[in-house]
Amino acid sequence: MFLFKKKKEVVGVDVGSGSVKVVQLKETKSSFQLLNVGIYPLPPEAIVDNTLMDSASIASALNNLLSSLGIKVKDVACSISGNSVIIRKIVVPAMSQEELEEQISWEAEQYIPFDINDVNLDFQILSPDSNDPSKMNVLLVASKKDIINDYVSVFNEAGMQLAVVDVDAFAVQNAFEANYDYSSEDVLALVNIGSCIMNINIIKDGITLFTRDVQMGGSLYSEEIQKQLGLSSDDAETVKLLAHESTNEPLKTVIEKVNDTITQEIRRSLDYYNSTAGNERIVKIFISGGCSKVLHLVDTIAEKVGLPVERINPFTKLTYNEKDFDPEYLVEIAPFMVVPVGLAIRRVGDK
Repeated sequence: MFLFKKKKEVVGVDVGSGSVKVVQLKETKSSFQLLNVGIYPLPPEAIVDNTLMDSASIASALNNLLSSLGIKVKDVACSISGNSVIIRKIVVPAMSQEELEEQISWEAEQYIPFDINDVNLDFQILSPDSNDPSKMNVLLVASKKDIINDYVSVFNEAGMQLAVVDVDAFAVQNAFEANYDYSSEDVLALVNIGSCIMNINIIKDGITLFTRDVQMGGSLYSEEIQKQLGLSSDDAETVKLLAHESTNEPLKTVIEKVNDTITQEIRRSLDYYNSTAGNERIVKIFISGGCSKVLHLVDTIAEKVGLPVERINPFTKLTYNEKDFDPEYLVEIAPFMVVPVGLAIRRVGDK
C-alpha cells in the first residue's frame, strides 16, 4: 500500500515470526513465472509482537537466503499486519482521487489514534455510498512511521531497498486473485493464519468488504502442547508438525482444543460481518498460512462454520520449470508462501 519508487520488479519478502520467506516472479503474457522460492528460519524472539527485536539476525537470514538463491534484484516488497497497521473503511464526500490525496490526512485524523504526522497513510476508493450518493466508501490504511523505518533499516542492512510496503491480508488477496477464478457475485473469506496473527479479509469482486487482524496463530498450538504434555518449545513444534502421523491421543486432544479456539474466533468475525451484510453472505472460506496444515483444522472450520473450506495454493497458475522446482515440494510449502507470492506480484509504483 505504501509506495516509494518507480515501477519495476520486486522480490516478495515475508518476514514472519519464525522465518523469512522469499519469492521472485517474472511477469509473462498470461501469468507469472516462478524464478525463486525459499524459506530461512529466524532465531527465537527475533520478532516479538510484530516488533523487529534482532535486526542483525533478520538481515543475516535475508542475506543467506538471497545468496543461496542467487537473487540479484535489490528492490523488496514486504508486508505488515496486527498492531503495525490500522485498516478502516470510512465514508467521505465524493471526490476525485487527486482531491482525496490532498485531503486524506484531514479525513484520517478522525480514525487514527496517533498523531497524524507519525503515520504513513494510503487509501483505495471502493464505491459510492449506497445510502448517500454524495459520499463514497474509502479503505484507509495507516502504519506508524517508526515501524516502516525499522523494516527500511533491516533491508538496508541486508543490502536491499524497501520499495513496497503492503498489508498481509491484501498480499493474500493478490495471490488468491492471481490463481483462482470465481464469480464477481461471490463473497469469499480469505483467512491467513500465521504464527502469531490471523488475518481475515472478506472480499467480493476484488473489493474488501471487511478486514480484521486477530492476535492468535500457530504458536497457540505449541504453547498448549508444551503446557499440557510437558515438552520443550522445540519438541512441541516438532510434534505439532508431525501430528498427522502420531497415535498420541493426548496430543490430538490438545490440537482439537486449539482448533476449536481458532475456529470460534473465525466464526465470531464472520458472524459479525454477516450481521451487517444483508444478502451478501459469505459462500466459501479460503485458508492459508502454515497453521492451515494443522491436523483437522480445515475440517473443524468447515463443520463448525458451516461453509466449504479450501487451502490456497499460490502456485496453481504460476508457470515454472520442473527441472528447477519439485512440484511435490511446492505443494508442501504452498500454505507458507501465499503472502510472499502476493508480494512478488506487486510492482513498484502500483496503487
